This record gives sequence, C-alpha cells and structure tokens, in this order.
Amino acid sequence: QVHLVESGGGSVQAGGSLTLSCAASGDIYRRNWMGWFRQAPGKEREGVAIIVSATGTRLYADSVKGRFTIYFNNAKNTVDLEMNSLKPEDTAIYYCAATFEPYGGTWSIYNWDAERAYHYWGQGTQVTVSS
Repeated sequence: QVHLVESGGGSVQAGGSLTLSCAASGDIYRRNWMGWFRQAPGKEREGVAIIVSATGTRLYADSVKGRFTIYFNNAKNTVDLEMNSLKPEDTAIYYCAATFEPYGGTWSIYNWDAERAYHYWGQGTQVTVSS
C-alpha cells in the first residue's frame, strides 16, 4: 500500500509563492505518474501538473503554465509543486496523486488529468490566496 502525504499549504497574498511537497511511502516516484490536483469550493477537482521522473515528462494545466513547476526533490525525496505568481483563483485544496501502474498503465499521457487514472491520493493541503 502506498501512502501520500502533502505539506506546504498555507495562506499567501496574490503574487506570492508557495511550494507544496508530496511524500510517498514505497518507491513509486520514478516510473509512476505523480500528479497534483486541486479542488476549489463548489468546483470539480482538476489536474494541475504531472511528472514522470523516469521519462522526464512534465505536463501542466493551461491555467498554471509558466507559474507552477513540478519536480522531484532529490534532497527531500518528494514530488514538489513550486507555485509562483499566485492568484486568488488558485485557492483550493491541493492533492497529490499517483498511479497504480508504472507509466500510467493503459492510460494515455494525453489523459494525465483524468482522476480515474490515479489510484493513490493524499489527504490534501489547503492553499488560500488573498487579493
């Protein structure tokens, strides 16, 4: 069983930065899809970014491109999401997720933001951006 634990959430003013971290039990970082999702109040959960360390693949939602960076933090052994130029619309609970099978199994990378592709989920961490 894989457990994911997020940390790093908090409150920040618009234009500020935060870095979220996802720690996972088990050695799944390298080949499995590791993604960040978020859910704002009254909205559906949406994909934010994905990383597949073994292939160097990194994909982002259009709404965060150029502002967010997902990467594997070797020093901490975590998958981090660096968020810059934060906007009030980034306010949400952010979740870390991982696929059950390496390389997403039968899922196409083009569907990286499909929740059903992910088997493991963290409890979430709140990010609040004030204007």
